Parts: sequence; structure tokens; C-alpha cells
Amino acid sequence: MRRYWFPKAYADVVARMRVPGGFVLAAAFIWLADPTPRSLAVGLPVALAGLLLRGWAAGHLAKNQWLASGGPYRHVRNPLYLGTLLAAAGLVIAARDAWLALLFLLVFGLVYLPVIELEEQHLLTLFPEYEEYAARVPWLWPRLRPWGTPQRARWKLYRENEEYQAALGLLAAATVLFWKAFR
Repeated sequence: MRRYWFPKAYADVVARMRVPGGFVLAAAFIWLADPTPRSLAVGLPVALAGLLLRGWAAGHLAKNQWLASGGPYRHVRNPLYLGTLLAAAGLVIAARDAWLALLFLLVFGLVYLPVIELEEQHLLTLFPEYEEYAARVPWLWPRLRPWGTPQRARWKLYRENEEYQAALGLLAAATVLFWKAFR
């Protein structure tokens, strides 16, 4: 299995800065967004697809209790982050700003990639079977043919993982975009 691209100390610091950095990103989004009805029609469905992927993944995730390997985890090891990337891409498309696209890419590359690595190292220590799972399921680009046994998503896990907060965040971003597009 692949080891750190980033020093562990960097990944630890970045993991703690993820939420405050999100507020800075939100402010830049509000300031730079220049949506049109057409950009909304193209970008918001992409963002919604990312949100739905996140919700599906959250319904299979019991953090630190068992290895999530059902649902979207049968296709990709990091469906929550892939969903985040899709949602962000959709919002950037809807916002129509190249600087914002660059900022989102930088944040994903410098913040989320080290956090993903840190989480994978944590999973290796918790679940011995993670090594085999990681060898069979791709990191961030999904495979069409699933691996493992099908499982049903659980609404209880969706709620426990507080994934509804991502839906509220997307709703807030879409509201800002609609306001800016139609004012």
C-alpha cells in the first residue's frame, strides 16, 4: 500500500485547519461567484450528484467500528471525498470563476489529499483487512465493477454521521448562487 506523500506532521496540522479553512473558502465563494442561469443549470446537478454520493457513503460508514466496504465503498475507497470533489466542482461550474476553481483545486490538493492519507493510515491500524481492501478497491477514481458484498445503506448512520450538514451547506451555496444570478 502507498505511504505518505506528505509528512505526517503536515497532515495533522491540515486536518485541524480543515473547518476554519472552509469558512475562508465560503467567503471567497460568496465574493467571487458570478453565476448565470445557464451555469446554475449545468453546475448544480453536478453538485447534487456529489451530495448524493456523500449521503450514500455516509449510510454505510460507522466510524472506527467496522471497515466500510459496502455501497459506494465497493467501487472507491474514498467516496465521501469524491463526493466532496464533485460537489465542489459543481459549485465552481455554477459560480463561473476561474480563480475560485484554482482555489478549490489548491484546497483539495493541499488539505484533502493529506487528510485522506492520514485517514488511510488510521484505518490500517484499526482494521487488518484494510490492506487487502485497499489492494482491490481504487483510491479516488471509482471502478465500475464492484468488489465485496452488497450492503444496504442505513439512515441511522446517515444521521449519526451528520451528513445532513453537507445538504444544508449545498442549499446555502445554491441560495447564494441563485441570489447572485437573479438579483
